Order: sequence, then C-alpha cells, then structure tokens
Amino acid sequence: MILTIDMGNTNIVIGGIDNEKTYFVERVTTNHGKTDLEYAVNIKSILEIHDITPSAIEGAILSSVVPPLNATILSAVEKICGFRPMLVGSGMKTGLNILMDNPKTVGSDMIVDAVAAIREYPCPIIVIDMGTATTMSVVDQAGNYIGGVILPGLKVSLDSLSGKAAQLPYISLDVPNKVIGKNTIDCMRAGIMYGNASMIDGIIDRMEAELGTTTSVVATGGLAKFITPLCKHQIAYEDDLLLKGLLILYNKNK
Repeated sequence: MILTIDMGNTNIVIGGIDNEKTYFVERVTTNHGKTDLEYAVNIKSILEIHDITPSAIEGAILSSVVPPLNATILSAVEKICGFRPMLVGSGMKTGLNILMDNPKTVGSDMIVDAVAAIREYPCPIIVIDMGTATTMSVVDQAGNYIGGVILPGLKVSLDSLSGKAAQLPYISLDVPNKVIGKNTIDCMRAGIMYGNASMIDGIIDRMEAELGTTTSVVATGGLAKFITPLCKHQIAYEDDLLLKGLLILYNKNK
C-alpha cells in the first residue's frame, strides 16, 4: 500500500491506495502551527482507525500547495513509516506534456489530477477540483495539459459574503430545495450553491467552444459532491482522483 498525501490550504487529504483499490481517504485541517510530531500522531491515528500497521505502507508521496509545511509533513511520515515520501515537483516524471507559459508554476495538485484523469477518461478532459480555490484544468485531444481557470472556492465566497455584509449570517452549505429563496438563509444558500453550479456549467460551455468539441468532465475535492449534482452537464465525481494520480506518479518515479 502507498500512503498518498495531498496538502491543500484548508485540508490535508491522506489516503491509502494500491493498484487494486483505495483503502481509505481522510482529511485533517492544514495548520501551520502544528509540529511534525503532531502531524505524525494524526497520520498514526488514521492508520489505526482503518486497522493498518505502518509496516503495511511500502511507500509514500506528497503533493503540496503549501511549501512552508512540506518539511514538517515529510518528517511526520518518516516518524511513522521510517522513510521520507516522494515530493511532487519539477523534475518528476509525469508523462504529461504541459503547454503553459511557465510549466513550473502550475500547481502540483492540478498536474496530479490531470495525470489521473487521462488514465480513466477519454480526451479532451476538463478536470474540476473544488477546494479552497476551485480549479478547472483542460487536457486537449492529444493529452496535453493546456491550461484552465482558477476561481474563488465555494467557502471562500461564502465567508467573504458573510464577513463583508453586516446583516448576512454565517450559514451551513445545505442544498436548498428551490432557487428562489423565501428567507435570507435560503437566499444565500441558493446563491452560493446554484451560483457555483451555473458558473461551472458556463465555463464548461466556453471551454468546449474554444476546443471545438465536447469533453469528458470529472470533478474531485471535498465540496464537489454537493455542487456537481446541481450542474446541467454530466460530471463524473471521484473523491480519490488525486490519490490515484499520486499512485501513478509514485510508480513512474520509484
């Protein structure tokens, strides 16, 4: 089994995966104040919850968009498993041709998502990852990563709305029954949930128009499962898409 870790700005997704199946996917809060020992305790607890011993972990790989915490997480894994994980970055073999102005600046999570999507879906592909930011990446017919968009994440938008408007409360992200709300909370929920769904639908339409063809569309990230059912496009949801990509990169580079 390979221990896969995706460190985002809000959450760290920790998974156990091999070529046969995904054994677990768990999330812990990204906290700059934690030490490597505290993260090691988090990882050890997750393994224990799923009845997995550290000796069952044969390798590990980390994808991160929070560079200041990289050394902390690498050290935490070493405390538990006895070895340091691979770190996704420039110089790693991905098998993906990145046609960007500066390929080194593309987020590692976006690359890993694309690597996994190409393995499982026909090109061209739009890959949606909904986290702190919502990213939509495009892989063309030839399997090249050609770019995408970065949008404020769903919770970022909601927190900004509640924080900047004195009379608007902080609310939970439940899906409303109707678009037309009858009270402040339902109006906010409808605006955030259906607004994000409509935004994603609209950008997919524009991307497909630029490509001149329809695409496969796959979504991942903790919030995607709430939004994709509200979209008009057919969007496959995979909670472990990034973990699958990390496994592919681990096998390519071990």
